[in-house]
Amino acid sequence: MEKKITIAIDAMGGDNSPKKTIEGLSLFLKKNFKNNDFFINLYGDRDKIELELNKFSISKKFLKIVHSSSVISDDETPLTAVKNSKNTSMWNCINSQIKGDADISLSAGNTGVLLVISRMILKMMSQLSKPALAGLWPNKSGMNVVLDLGANIDCDDKNLVEFAELGSALYKSLYPHDKPLVSLLNVGSEEIKGTEILKKAYKELNNLSDENNFIFKGYIEGNKIMDGNTNVIVTDGFTGNIALKTAEGTAKFITDNLKKSLTKNILTKISLIFSYFALKKFKSRLDPRKYNGAIFLGLNGPVVKSHGGTDAIGFYHSINLCYKIVKGNLLEQIRNNLNHLNNDKR
Repeated sequence: MEKKITIAIDAMGGDNSPKKTIEGLSLFLKKNFKNNDFFINLYGDRDKIELELNKFSISKKFLKIVHSSSVISDDETPLTAVKNSKNTSMWNCINSQIKGDADISLSAGNTGVLLVISRMILKMMSQLSKPALAGLWPNKSGMNVVLDLGANIDCDDKNLVEFAELGSALYKSLYPHDKPLVSLLNVGSEEIKGTEILKKAYKELNNLSDENNFIFKGYIEGNKIMDGNTNVIVTDGFTGNIALKTAEGTAKFITDNLKKSLTKNILTKISLIFSYFALKKFKSRLDPRKYNGAIFLGLNGPVVKSHGGTDAIGFYHSINLCYKIVKGNLLEQIRNNLNHLNNDKR
């Protein structure tokens, strides 16, 4: 019998948990119960988790609760939290991969602590110098993978090349029928523009580009990210995090002001009736909950970070992302890409 995909979930991380996490799980189970190819391990306070499971009438057929006596606070610094992190829901969730009890881990808890604990427990892949935090970002024709989103402030050309390999591996695991098209985020599209680090990375990625791994498309400017001509965007964590927050803020600004304008008076309210379905589709496209879940790449096991403030719908999407990542053999894709990188260097 084929081994089931096992997802470890920190049920206590983030705002309004475990209610949010269990409600998100309920949505996932309703949409995927026919698949019968997954199992969920929930880490946290057994009594609180069981109370929420009963509220949503969730059967334990697809899950197991692993009691964890404490939770890492969102206010704790990574250094303080790591000292007291053993037997927390987050620690046990990540450690389950080492014990062979899970294929992937998911938490909406403290981001800094999650990154430190994940790296401490799972360790870096030996071929890599730095991990990367990757996220999904919609474009006109589908979806982008963007990295790094904040795990590394300073990066050299070697790091950027490795991020390209990691990002293209993630893209292949999520969208196996599409070709990864890699671009470096820059202030211009011309080869002469950018820092020396970007120019070196450009040259290396150009040499690595091939049909079997990824196609390098050169530089891309921030205003072209959503055009759909590329689908893996590579940058350092400082620039990537600013770009992400700017995009999130812009999307919220547009939707909030559109709603305000269309409900301003009786005439705009009438026009809203005729454009309701188009506007609903537009709002859905910009809904950040659909893209919830940043993926920590470069470790000997995948870890997904859900936004701490998301709701049940957002958490559902992060669970579904975990399911797709494992189903798409992310770690195998990464190893293949790293072999490609190492063979080129030899």
